[in-house]
Amino acid sequence: MSTTTGTTGTTGPDIYATSGADAAASEGAHVFNSTGGDWDQLVDEAAALHEERIVVNMGPQHPSTHGVLRLILEIDGETVTETRAGIGYLHTGIEKNMEFRTWTQGVTFCTRMDYLAPLFNEAAYCLSVEKLLGITDQIPERASVIRVLMMELNRIGSHLVALATGGMEMGATTVMTVGFRERERVLAILEMVTGLRMNHAFIRPGGVAQDLPPGAIDKVRDTIPLLRKGLHELELLLVENPILKGRTVDVGYLDLSGCMALGITGPILRSTGLPHDLRKLDPYCGYETYDFDVITRTESDAYSRLRIRIDEMYESLKIAEQAIDRLQANPGPVMVADKKIAWPAQLAIGGDGMGNSLDHIREIMGTSMESLIHHFKLVTEGFRVPPGQAYAAVESPKGELGCHTVSDGGTRPYRVHFREPSFNNLQATAAMCEGSQIADVIVAVASIDPVMGGVDR
Repeated sequence: MSTTTGTTGTTGPDIYATSGADAAASEGAHVFNSTGGDWDQLVDEAAALHEERIVVNMGPQHPSTHGVLRLILEIDGETVTETRAGIGYLHTGIEKNMEFRTWTQGVTFCTRMDYLAPLFNEAAYCLSVEKLLGITDQIPERASVIRVLMMELNRIGSHLVALATGGMEMGATTVMTVGFRERERVLAILEMVTGLRMNHAFIRPGGVAQDLPPGAIDKVRDTIPLLRKGLHELELLLVENPILKGRTVDVGYLDLSGCMALGITGPILRSTGLPHDLRKLDPYCGYETYDFDVITRTESDAYSRLRIRIDEMYESLKIAEQAIDRLQANPGPVMVADKKIAWPAQLAIGGDGMGNSLDHIREIMGTSMESLIHHFKLVTEGFRVPPGQAYAAVESPKGELGCHTVSDGGTRPYRVHFREPSFNNLQATAAMCEGSQIADVIVAVASIDPVMGGVDR
């Protein structure tokens, strides 16, 4: 039998170096063997304990999750003793599909992941592609400002859905109607600029697909005061509402150590008092030049996350105001100058939605055969990206959204993988719900604000 020498110089049996039976005999310990078995055996063993254990399936449905989630709850009366999240009902294979499309076509796929914050998916992906191309510093300033403006408006829209659906799940239908009314103002701007309310494919490697249309800046300027008024109305409905506070204060508690252990980011992490925001810590798109505050609270519960989202929307409006001032002062291009990468971005979007308008086709056909061939190859084959890998991350409404892109030197990605905050944050379900009431599960999940398109991808 192996022995070990302790710090006192005495020797004794090393239970880690012996067989289980020998170790148990030498130490008088219990040996627990973990083995598999079929479901009937497990049920029989559980029944032999003579304990009443009730397992309830909550879903698969929409419990405040903007997608199909299944929660498997083990309950004792009204108390939840165990919680597990069942995912995969919305799986679309987006990351794998991107390997079979050109680098620019990949935007059309990834924008559909977190479909409430599509512009953040596009931004993370394009920033990683631009790192691989080595053109990060060549992106026109106007393109970066447009990206910031669109992302901050999108952040407001995402937070409004989080508050509206969370309120609806608690029975506050007025919160839902006001929240979606204000979101419509945001979607009207996004549709005016990109042509679509959701899944825009607007941010492209090298810049954006299209410059702002005439009247867009005035539209944003006119909408911001209306959004402020609507947010204030939401505050009056929510912040000091005694029923809402009774449902959310000290519910879904998760402290800083829990967030660190599970890799949680976004409003959940900031509700523990840690001012973690990539716009400040690792700026991108020129965020270091904007004046805004990182909102934190210290209560670590569902109520504090609600308050953080409300305050963050006000900060986003501040950033949007700064962005439109810069856009009026800077009429520059919105796509990188390198014509081997740049897609048409100064002409009206044509029927194919890719910026290939009839005016542009007539222009290149009448200019030279070489430009026509180049345009044809750029659209059908795509540009080549040097071999390598890159990671870029943005601060999405849910937390850190990162994109790890790998190139083998071809016109299509070798591998694209996203670090999606909804996927990571959903891990907190068990920690937030176990030991609480069944009714509190919905509130806790709503405070996580997971979007299942991002979880399953």
